[in-house]
Amino acid sequence: MFYTVAGAINTAFILLSLVGVWAQLRKVWQRRASATAGAIATDILSLNQFTVSFLAYLSFFVYGYSIQPFNHFIVWPRLLASVLVLLILREIWTDRRSRAATASLVVACVALLCALLGLVWGQRHVDEGRVLASAMVVAVTALLAQGYAHQILLIWRSGRTGAVSLRMSQLILLMDISTIVFAFAMGLRLGWPLLLLAVVSGSTKLIILWLFRWERRSAVAETPERRDERGGVAINEM
Repeated sequence: MFYTVAGAINTAFILLSLVGVWAQLRKVWQRRASATAGAIATDILSLNQFTVSFLAYLSFFVYGYSIQPFNHFIVWPRLLASVLVLLILREIWTDRRSRAATASLVVACVALLCALLGLVWGQRHVDEGRVLASAMVVAVTALLAQGYAHQILLIWRSGRTGAVSLRMSQLILLMDISTIVFAFAMGLRLGWPLLLLAVVSGSTKLIILWLFRWERRSAVAETPERRDERGGVAINEM
């Protein structure tokens, strides 16, 4: 009963977090539609962070169908989240057209295709798939930590949050909290990958939320010269 309730609550918060990811995508679209000359729709968005976020969602999509029983609470919301973040990566590529942006978009598309093929084919190799997916989650957690650290650094250096969505950070933090509860409900033998990634993700989201408050009070954010110095294309590249 605790597992079912925790799973349902976690799914609800994941779906709510998707509203946050959608808000981020919508903010980029709105900025692009109303952009003035020289403005960048994906300003301050970290290509590094969103690439790793995509991999994090996708790794749990794979993990959810690699364990027994098949975990619908994990699989389908993460698949939808992966698609939305992929759209954000496409918007970043549209703005920057750099090698890094192109490589990230291509890798994300290929990874999503492979994960979908694994959903069909992988059921015949459940044990091997679970071990591989667990290793994937650990690797992605390390990448996620450095990806969010990069986004935090971009905000700190520039003194502005730019195109970063406050709502997305708030809603994903709520999802992370509910995921921690769900991980305990699953039992640590199966739930430890969720627990690991949710703790790391939630910690970085708390820092980003604090930076939104810092932006309103920071001397860096209030100085136009410093903004210009830090806010060029180079700082957005990754």
